[in-house]
Amino acid sequence: MLPDRIREDIEFELGEIDLLFQMYQKELLDAETAPNLVELTALASVLHSFYNGIEKILIIISKGIDKETPSDFNWHRTLLDQMAKANKNRKAVLTDDMKKELLKYLGFRHFFRHSYSFHLKWGRMEDLVKPIRTLWEKFKAEILAFDIEVDA
Repeated sequence: MLPDRIREDIEFELGEIDLLFQMYQKELLDAETAPNLVELTALASVLHSFYNGIEKILIIISKGIDKETPSDFNWHRTLLDQMAKANKNRKAVLTDDMKKELLKYLGFRHFFRHSYSFHLKWGRMEDLVKPIRTLWEKFKAEILAFDIEVDA
């Protein structure tokens, strides 16, 4: 089991992401029609917040268990690589499949942070928005399994 403080910090972030989905589910995530520019911008913010929350969880593990957090130029990618590999302190946190899926959201995060919102296109975002809750449930399951097996 994870130390209490690390578990509490992870549980807080899990709750925040759950709340993110609750707040935007009806108006954005479950919308029946293609979003307009304002809705696309809001959805982009949700995607960005989602990935930032995932990253916060991984950083909590990196700092608290690994005792090292990447600081290189590509640290966001390095963090995913680190979490997908076992080390002397823990087993792998993420499966290779989860890492592959999260890389798509990391790519979008980069695009979102470095472009203007009027460049957003539903055709490019749809493949991230539609499966996001399923991916979230899988991620949570991996994190919970990691917590249970951290001492194994």
